[in-house]
Amino acid sequence: MSEFFETSVFFGVFLSLFSYGIGLLLKKKWKLDLCNPLLIAVIIVILVLSVLKIDCRVYQQGAKYISFLLTPATICLAVPLYEQIELLKKNYIAVLLGIFSGVLSSLASIFILAVLFELDHASYVTLLPKSITTAIGMGVSEELGGYVSVTVAVIIVTGVIGNMFAETICRVFKIQDSIAKGIAIGTSSHAIGTAKAMELGEVEGAMSSLSIVVSGILTVLGAGLFANFM
Repeated sequence: MSEFFETSVFFGVFLSLFSYGIGLLLKKKWKLDLCNPLLIAVIIVILVLSVLKIDCRVYQQGAKYISFLLTPATICLAVPLYEQIELLKKNYIAVLLGIFSGVLSSLASIFILAVLFELDHASYVTLLPKSITTAIGMGVSEELGGYVSVTVAVIIVTGVIGNMFAETICRVFKIQDSIAKGIAIGTSSHAIGTAKAMELGEVEGAMSSLSIVVSGILTVLGAGLFANFM
């Protein structure tokens, strides 16, 4: 059975799309935060690879074709931002301060937790880029001497959690302003969270898209500074 999959170039693509499709169906049926399509897809893929004893590299041979769409998809995030450019001009100070506060909170919380749990330096810097996109986070982690593979996993988990609970958290803390929602989601949970922001509204999606870029830059600068604290 595994030999069949090893010779199939598009096995990874099929498994990824099929798993995500199941996630969408479950989300549509039960409408629960835990039924996040991306989370469901990750679980199904892991289970299939484990049960059928398929090497992860075999899966990646096909799944990599989906990854090619990541760059144009990220660029497309500029569209909603452009559509809300006038709103951004009117509130640019609040937007920039909000993103800066989010980045500072992320880095400071990692530092505090690292001290409490007595993490070593490598483990500490591995977690610093948890809230930015994978491409930037991998570079930051490698440069600071962290465990890159763990950084990737942490970034994905952060994004999924943000996507799952962003709306609930905004409701619990009575965050009603669209700009504030977008900044909070984009700064804390990068592109995966931005998908949820776009579901909430055009303004939320635009502000979240902007936050991905700005928070990425600020985290690169801030992580280098915070890395010296331990």
